[in-house]
Amino acid sequence: MIRIAKLTDYAIVLLTYFSEDSGQVYNARDLAAQSGLSLPTVSKILKALSRGALLVSHRGVKGGYSLARHTNQISIAEVISAVEGPVSMTECSATAPGLCDLEPMCPVRTNWQRINRTVRQALEGLTLADMAQPRAANLAQRKHEQPPLSLVTRKSV
Repeated sequence: MIRIAKLTDYAIVLLTYFSEDSGQVYNARDLAAQSGLSLPTVSKILKALSRGALLVSHRGVKGGYSLARHTNQISIAEVISAVEGPVSMTECSATAPGLCDLEPMCPVRTNWQRINRTVRQALEGLTLADMAQPRAANLAQRKHEQPPLSLVTRKSV
């Protein structure tokens, strides 16, 4: 099974909070409270995303982080790379040669490289804006929902 690490999953979750207002500055404490993640985990992820040039760090009393680019300009491949390193299905499909002892005589290396390119292209085609769609739709729906019947005031007959 191919798996995205928890930190990468959490990074995408945290980035969806930024998608609500891409110009707003968010601090780690507030994001931890909103997401339910621990503060050390949120801080670690925000630093990795900042090092990956996906977030901009703001210092000072009202400091925190903001998106470096609009959500439709940040690919999921970039998020994965910022948190985990380059997207690669196997060691031999990585761009750095010599990671596997069988590499010089491997009959499937070229095919793994093809698979790696295909997966990478798919992840590059999916943006943070795409991932934030369900969240945005859920928030919009909650704003338009009617209050429960028990909260609606009724006239006595």
